Amino acid sequence: MVNIMPGYHVTDCHVLVIGSGGAGCRAALEASQYGETMLLSRTLTGKGGCTVMAEGGYNAVLAEGDSTGLHFEDTMRGGAYLNNPDLVETLVSESPDRFRDLAAWGSVFDMEGDCVPAQRPFGGQRFNRTCYAGDRSGHEMIATLTEQIRNTKIRQVQETSAIDLLMDGHRVAGAITLDRDGNLGVVTADATILATGGGTRCYDISTNCAAGTGDGFALGYRAGATLIDMEMVQFHPTGAVYPPDSRGRLITEAVRGEGGVLKNNLGERFMERYDPERMELSTRDVVSRSITTEILEGRGTEHGGVYLDVTHLPAEEIERRLPIMLEQFLQFGVDIRVQPMEVAPTAHHLMGGLKITPDAATTLPGLFACGEVTGGIHGANRLGGNALADTQVFGKRAGEFAGKTPAATLTVDVDEILSTEAARCEAYCNGTTAPHVIARELKQTMWDNAGIFRTAEELNEAEVTISRLQNLVPKAVHRRMLNECCTVTNMLTVARLIIHGALLRKESRGAHVRSDIVQNWTPEDSPFGHTVQSIFGTSIEEKGEKA
Repeated sequence: MVNIMPGYHVTDCHVLVIGSGGAGCRAALEASQYGETMLLSRTLTGKGGCTVMAEGGYNAVLAEGDSTGLHFEDTMRGGAYLNNPDLVETLVSESPDRFRDLAAWGSVFDMEGDCVPAQRPFGGQRFNRTCYAGDRSGHEMIATLTEQIRNTKIRQVQETSAIDLLMDGHRVAGAITLDRDGNLGVVTADATILATGGGTRCYDISTNCAAGTGDGFALGYRAGATLIDMEMVQFHPTGAVYPPDSRGRLITEAVRGEGGVLKNNLGERFMERYDPERMELSTRDVVSRSITTEILEGRGTEHGGVYLDVTHLPAEEIERRLPIMLEQFLQFGVDIRVQPMEVAPTAHHLMGGLKITPDAATTLPGLFACGEVTGGIHGANRLGGNALADTQVFGKRAGEFAGKTPAATLTVDVDEILSTEAARCEAYCNGTTAPHVIARELKQTMWDNAGIFRTAEELNEAEVTISRLQNLVPKAVHRRMLNECCTVTNMLTVARLIIHGALLRKESRGAHVRSDIVQNWTPEDSPFGHTVQSIFGTSIEEKGEKA
């Protein structure tokens, strides 16, 4: 019998923020103005998550001639009109002020002229509105946010995971935690914010960091929260495929924004066939499908990709505007100043997630959410540059409205809940299958059967595999592996939510393509709204209904 219980302790705070990427850090900064705030990080504050890895930029209406109305229209059109208009309106109207917050706190973005923020073109947008810091925009933002956090009384808890939300009746009252040594703990809170990032690590090839395993989706789902549009998985068009060591590494959209062109093995600039007006700056779903079609029809490279070429640009321009891309490929023996990159789509971003209001409130009292763990902002396809803006706009809102939550009296029996969690950990210690074995089969199944093009037959096949994997018990050979067991369990939950959503949505829309369905409507005229999933049931909205 593994001794789990003695390691536990109970901590209290006003606001608990789970996740320390861009959204979580911004939420904690805002919440700290209202009371004691704890920032819980599975890794180290600012080191995990996708924000620190984000290269492209931050969308904000700053330039003369641009408008929030245009940004709204581009976002809705790019999202195949599945976006929640209220959330989009909030995003586009508040992103400029949140950008100014970052600048006031010391973020160094590229400038031009008389200290005017430089803005580059990104796919699906009619105006150059993507602010950037070379191709390290997210890193610059995180450095600024973490520096701000150091100047506050925010309590940071590192290398500790939330493995379940603490429920007091129907209200979320904090979280059950597990530290890196396998010790259980409890954090009680008047309000809890999920800012746990994405979950595309359930696919074989993904741009996400190791922490992108979808824990927040699974935590919210198990607690009874409503999730929407989980089938909407964005495959970034340009992930590296060669050399093998670079497989899946994100090649920022900034490469295409700066003039990079896509070519097949015949030397054709093939986007002329798919979107002759926008070419390489079409939306990500269109570019991903175009690249995949070229590869499937035999016009790909010998390594299973296509070419992304910037060799026609001046070398000094590449060095100045794409320094990280240049450095990364040089490490792999490829000089992008004189050689094309080989790229193919890679799982990148979940557009679906917890249903929220503009105040970042979920369907559960006491639970707020921000960042990639939420659904509704980006619809069926996210525009590049909108995600970093999302982290700051809804991070601030989550922190503010969570901070304004009244103090609550805890009535739940913490000892009883910990006993249940201890039994779960004990089951893992007596498990049957190594977590990495389960994860490996899951990833391959999702890549093969729930990718860019989908059919009911393939999705049902994937569901059978995932059901079998869920019947296995992950095995922790020592207590430090308990987190790994919890993680693979969450990955299976997220995969199943993606598959169920994909089966519910009997249409092609945005990033979700059902190649076994013929339809006679456009996204704007679709008879369907959001897919809706919770432990209480699943459904898809018919036209005129609301989730």
